[in-house]
This record gives sequence, structure tokens and C-alpha cells, in this order.
Amino acid sequence: MKLPRLPLLATLLATLLISAHAAHHEEGFVPLFDGESLDGWKTVGGTGSFKAKDDMIVGYGENVKGNTFLRTEKTFTDFDFRFSYKRIDGNSGMMFRAAQRPGENGRVFGYQCEHGNRPERAWSAGLYDEARRGWLQPHSTDPRGQEAFTAQGQRLTNWQEWNDVRILCEGNVTKIWFNGELRTHFIDTDKEHNTLEGFFGLQVHSGKKSLVYWKNLRIKELK
Repeated sequence: MKLPRLPLLATLLATLLISAHAAHHEEGFVPLFDGESLDGWKTVGGTGSFKAKDDMIVGYGENVKGNTFLRTEKTFTDFDFRFSYKRIDGNSGMMFRAAQRPGENGRVFGYQCEHGNRPERAWSAGLYDEARRGWLQPHSTDPRGQEAFTAQGQRLTNWQEWNDVRILCEGNVTKIWFNGELRTHFIDTDKEHNTLEGFFGLQVHSGKKSLVYWKNLRIKELK
């Protein structure tokens, strides 16, 4: 007597449904990194280095002088941007809607999604305004907000392992999800600084040593 194969069939159907949902969820996204080269990107700023390896971008350096960025040559306005990062040594971050000061190697400034290196603070996926206003969320003058943000970060952060990030920018509104949970929701009402278009930039922070990995960089432009 043959045993019924319903459990196997149910498993196969569930797998197909999950795959279909994932494909629909990612509909309209295109890679921002080809997995093999740094075509479409350029290094600016300090003395840090970047390379493409095994479908990842690796940022690294020792005794790095000046914050260094691997930036896209293209700029973007409204978008849904997703990626994963793993930070081994040093502080880091992902610039978005960023810009450069005048000059051949002008200072990079603008919005940055933090990749923190301090477990006691745990502000990864917080919003920092690089070389401009400083911390936007949590704000530097909000100790209670900082405390709650740190507690959430300590619960969510995978230290020296992969973390998933989603950055959604529409007009002057920025939302950042970190490992599936909303982390930052910021409405920039400062018309002098609410940059609405700019490049993406991966950061090697100045300092004694840096080693950071990024992968699965993909974007859906919204207009």
C-alpha cells in the first residue's frame, strides 16, 4: 500500500508560494553593484581602499587618514534601496542622497545610515548628517530617545555578522528598516539641508583599522 504524499506536496506548494511572494516583493529592483567590478563607482576622500570580491564590496585599510567613500557616479532622488553589510573592524556607514564640496576631491557630506561599532551605544541604522548637522535620529539633544534607540539597537544588531538594511526616501521623508524592523523615521523640514538628490557612498572611516563588507545592493527608483 502506497503512503499518501500529501505532506511532500504541501511542502512543495508552500515553497512555491514563498518563492512567488519573494519575487513579487523584489519586483522592479535592479542591482547597484555588478558583483564583479567597481564599474560605476569611484573612491573619494581619504586613504581607505575598496575592492570587489566574491559578489561583495570590501572596504578596508589600516591607519586610514580621512573618511573615505566609494561613491556611485550616478545620483538618485526617490528610491527604495536595500543591502546587507557586515562590519568587522572600525566604524562605517552608507551615504545616500550625498554630495561633495567643491574641488577635485571635495569633502563628502549628507545623509548617512550608520554602521556602528559600539555595542554600548548600538546606533546602527540611525541617521547621521555627515560633515554637516550631526545626529538627526536619535537627536544629539534627546537623551531619552537615545536610550530607547540604543536598547532597540542592542536587540537587533548582529555584531560582526550580516545585517539587512532598507532605506526608503520619498520627498523629505526618510525611513530605515534594520533586520526587518523600522529603525528611523525622519522628516527633514530644514530646507537649507534637506538634500533631495545625491549619490550613494560606502564608508571606510578614518582610524587604526577598518574592514567592512557589503552585498546584495539593489534599488528601485520611485520617480
